This record gives sequence, structure tokens and C-alpha cells, in this order.
Amino acid sequence: MKKILFALLVCVALAAKAQQPQNIIIITTDGFRWQEVFAGMDSCIANNPLYNQGDSAAIYNRYWHSNPLERRKKLLPFLWSVVQSQGRLYGNRQLQNFVNNKNRYWFSYPGYNEIFTGYPDTLINSNNYPPNPHTNLLEFLNKQPHYKGNVAAFGAWNAFERILNKQRSGITLLNAFDSINTQTANATQKVINKMLQDSYKPFGQSECLDVFTHYAAMEHLANKTPRVLYIAYGETDEWAHHGHYRDYLDAAHQVDAWIKEIWQTVQAHPAYKNNTALFITTDHGRGDIIKEQWTSHGADIQGASEIWFAVMAPNIKPAGEITTKSQYYQQQFAQTMAHLIGLHFTCEHPVANQVTLQ
Repeated sequence: MKKILFALLVCVALAAKAQQPQNIIIITTDGFRWQEVFAGMDSCIANNPLYNQGDSAAIYNRYWHSNPLERRKKLLPFLWSVVQSQGRLYGNRQLQNFVNNKNRYWFSYPGYNEIFTGYPDTLINSNNYPPNPHTNLLEFLNKQPHYKGNVAAFGAWNAFERILNKQRSGITLLNAFDSINTQTANATQKVINKMLQDSYKPFGQSECLDVFTHYAAMEHLANKTPRVLYIAYGETDEWAHHGHYRDYLDAAHQVDAWIKEIWQTVQAHPAYKNNTALFITTDHGRGDIIKEQWTSHGADIQGASEIWFAVMAPNIKPAGEITTKSQYYQQQFAQTMAHLIGLHFTCEHPVANQVTLQ
């Protein structure tokens, strides 16, 4: 009887181990508010001629529904179907499920530092901050035997070279208008390079349109099969700063469609299928109590520290929208992502504890 029980325990342990994902895909969409994630388009903003780009009808036709649960699904159909049914979504403050920046600044470089280092250093207080002195999760993973040389990041904003310290970390990283290596680029990548350089540049030379970041990342995913892939989309933040609410919503809707494409791609690939974790979040929130402040963020904007995250992995029990009263912080994300793939993130600085997902 003891032998049978021992055998059963071994089988259970092996099954649990088999469910541990070996790959992770991390997605951020810059400055995308929890308000739209959990309630869809905001009619107050859409009705305001300062923000609706002269066409509120187009916004309503595409994204409006009187029921906020249906409204959010019109905006983010993949998040509120597949991720909701197979994963978990955190940050609906109307249900007292709180997620916040721990850093005091509530803008991008400090937010991304907090996401990837688990350490909200008060000295990192500018988007122009030099190369990050702190070890980040991607750098840590690139030093692990099973992940070395299989970590890649693609960002629309050129600051990621500093945020993730490309030179020191040694990861594959392309941001903004970086070209894919022309000596090794395939035909598709050469076209992406050419289109990127010839593209419309509404945000100047510091940030490209998300479409180029996405397709460069997808081509890398198809040809290099990285075990860790980070994609940082930026248009949600840029269009919000411009006060273009239709473009802001369209950008979020497109990111949702791209996440669907990414997930379908990995689920169709034998190296990734049922062996990949997905983590989705943002770097900071935006204003809302004063509606005109939806375009802004920073320490002087009330509510700009309010964020959200979503997670889906084969070893995580699905729970959908989390409705329990809880408080989580962005500094917990790095360790949470490490634990999703069975690792514990340690380095020279303190790393906050993970969010318990079991």
C-alpha cells in the first residue's frame, strides 16, 4: 500500500512539474488606464469635443454598449474572452481590487524599472535617466543556463535601451527605430527595416508606431523561438498625451488583437503550446477624477499610480476577474514572472515578493 501511495505521489509531482511553463511572454501597453480595461470606453471623454477628434459617432459605433461588461469586451475582446476564461485579471478598483505603482513618480522609466527589477529606486526619477544600474529580470534570466541567449525584447520607445541596460544585460533588444541586423536579416525583416525608416513619425525619433515593433517581434518569435519575449507597445500613452481618445482606444483595441495573434501563434507551436506563461500590464495610470487629466500622469495627477495586470499560464488556476479586496504593487511583478516559470529572482538589490497566484 505504501508503495502504491508513493507511486501516486510521484505521479502527482511529475504532473505538476510538467505543467510548469518553460517560456514566458510579457506584454506592456504604455499608460493604458484600468478604467478602460474594466469598463470600456468612457462616454464623458468621448463626448468632449476636445478629445473625440471631431467624430464621437465613430467612437460610439465601435466601442459603446450600455452594459460596461459588454462595453469592455467590445474594446478588448481577447482579454475578456480567452484571458478571462483561462487566466486572471487584477485591478478593478470598483471591486476594491487595487494595483498600484510603488514608486512615487508615476511615469514611464520609474514604472518599467519597477516592473523588471522589483525595486522602485527613488533615484530613478526621470525618463532621461542613464542606463539602469539595477539588474532586471530579463538580464537575470539571460544568465540562467536554460535561458541564456533566448531572451529578447522589442520596444516602441528608445528609452528601453537604457531601462533594460542593453549593453550590460546582453539580451537581444530592438527599440524605436533600431534596424534588425542587416547581415542576418531575412527578406521579411529587410522589408520591416525599410518600412520603419520610411514610416510616418508622429512621435519624432524617440518612438515608432507599434505596428513596426509588433511585426519585428513576431518575425523574431517565428525564426528564433525565444524562451522569454517582451513586447512594449507605446501608442496608448502617446495618443492619450495628444488628447486623441479615438486613437487611444483604437491603439488598445489593436494591442488586444495582437495579443490574440501572439497567443494563437504560441499555442500552434510545439515548443510553446501549453508551455508558456503570458503576463500583461502597464507602466502607470492616468488621471480620471478630473476628467481633463486623463491625458496626463505623474505624481501631481491624482490616480496616476493606479494600474492593472493580467496573467495566464498552464500552472495557474483560472479565476477570471479577481473580485476580492486586495492590494498589490507593481514591484511584485518581477518576482511573480520569475515564479511563473519556476525561478526565484535574486540579485544585488532587494526584490519584492511575488503575487501569490495558486
